[in-house]
Amino acid sequence: MGRKFAHAIAAGLVIASAVASSLRAQNLLEQLVIPGPVVSGHAKYEKECSNCHEPFSKKSQTRLCLACHKETAADRRSAKGFHGRQTDAATQECTICHTDHKGRDADIVFFDRETFNHTLTNFELRDAHKSVQCDGCHGPNVKFRNAPGRCFDCHKAADPHKGRLGEACDNCHGESTWLQVKAYDHDKTRFPLRGAHRNVACASCHVGEHYKGIGAGCADCHTIQDVHVGRYGAKCDTCHDQNKWTTILFDHDKTKFPLRAAHAKVKCDTCHTGDLYRDKLATACVSCHRKDDRHEGQLGARCERCHSEDNWRRIAFFDHDVTRFPLIGRHAVVTCEECHRSPRFKDAPLACASCHRDEHHQGRLGSNCALCHNPNGWPRWRFDHDTQTRYPLTGAHRGLNCHACHVTRNVTKITLATDCYACHQQDDVHRGALGRICERCHVTTSFKQVSKR
Repeated sequence: MGRKFAHAIAAGLVIASAVASSLRAQNLLEQLVIPGPVVSGHAKYEKECSNCHEPFSKKSQTRLCLACHKETAADRRSAKGFHGRQTDAATQECTICHTDHKGRDADIVFFDRETFNHTLTNFELRDAHKSVQCDGCHGPNVKFRNAPGRCFDCHKAADPHKGRLGEACDNCHGESTWLQVKAYDHDKTRFPLRGAHRNVACASCHVGEHYKGIGAGCADCHTIQDVHVGRYGAKCDTCHDQNKWTTILFDHDKTKFPLRAAHAKVKCDTCHTGDLYRDKLATACVSCHRKDDRHEGQLGARCERCHSEDNWRRIAFFDHDVTRFPLIGRHAVVTCEECHRSPRFKDAPLACASCHRDEHHQGRLGSNCALCHNPNGWPRWRFDHDTQTRYPLTGAHRGLNCHACHVTRNVTKITLATDCYACHQQDDVHRGALGRICERCHVTTSFKQVSKR
């Protein structure tokens, strides 16, 4: 066994020596056929051709290139950057564009600033960026691929917001001009812009470039315009519209006191004189119109029984028929003040004579005018002496004027005697000799006519 093992070792050494000799020979051959010096950047790899080449395998060269240039390899795999955005970038051979062995100072990049197509990079030049010099973005000793790609990286010094709005400048600014603000979508914030707010300059709300902690309530911006001086609270949008501050949207009909007629034109402050939320207003008419009550409270607090909201001075609803004095006939068209001489109303008298001065009878027939007259017309007579008294009128009595019998003025109660002698004493030619019962001989047709009984 020992001898065989020794022979195996010897054989291995011979083979190794042969391989080493072959590699040295190959390396020597490669050095002899090298086409020329490599660029200075590759100089340290020049002595070992295997760093970039595999013997008799031209296709493996791109793989070896990318093994060193890992960033370029990553761009090709992700289709990003200049090398990843080329046509057939994933399969294209590096040597198509970059060839070496042309000397230490050879340009194997072939980069021309004037003709370079920036569209093939991750940052396409648009608008104002087209006129910017390369050095404006690409600093010295910095790889082109490592140039900043965000607005904030270049324009931080020009940021008037001092970083308060973050670093995504392109949310508001375009590439045409830095000072021009494009349509920022404020609807994505806590305060979507509606109505007149759309035309307000940013600085009007964001004073001093403050963008965080800005109140979203109306009162946060409009306190100085609050004509209610805080009495109506901070919920301005309950009444006001964003299109126009003076437009009132509040629907009073949804409250316990819908606004009707003249009330609809009254200014809010006329009724709401105190704190809107603390002071609960009464809805009775007298709560606002007590000073206007000409009746001095004598007719109660339910003003709406007589008055309407169209015109406070006009009586609209009162039904006089439910009182002790229903209005009938010509009384129905008489103005209230004709009978109600004082605003207390309840002190109006019910007797006819209190309103209708008795200039004709002068009290001879008493104060109850309604016995004879009716409200349809004062001259109209309706008294029936035959049924309404104890003395029916017969004969010549029917044609007599009332005053012929009722001669006493300003009486309060009529108590006329019904016997003939009470009226015809002066006509008694018998001078009382036949007594006072005249009707035993005389009839009412004519005093001179004697009864045949």
